[in-house]
Amino acid sequence: MILMMLITIIIIILSNIMMMLSIILSKKTFMDREKNSPFECGFDPKSSARIPFSLHFFLITMIFLIFDVEIALIFPIIMLFKMTNFIIWTKISFFFFIILLLGLYHEWNQNMLNWTN
Repeated sequence: MILMMLITIIIIILSNIMMMLSIILSKKTFMDREKNSPFECGFDPKSSARIPFSLHFFLITMIFLIFDVEIALIFPIIMLFKMTNFIIWTKISFFFFIILLLGLYHEWNQNMLNWTN
């Protein structure tokens, strides 16, 4: 046990030393005007490269991802139908679908499902 702790401490110390050496010896510059500007064939940009991003589009994307992951979680529930007790399976499935429906109701109530305001 003591040997394992000693090896762990040595590994942590060595990794920290390596990280510090890489930070000290790196030649990377953080404040370079050319690297921070957008590239347009060597010319100065004619317009702003930073276009405004639609927050509503981002929220719709997050809702899609959440429901997509929840759909992926439903597949194992279907596969467990034959292996588990029917009453327990029904309770777990019902609880999961209630959570999904409550989330959908909350998003509908907050007008998140409308594309235009």
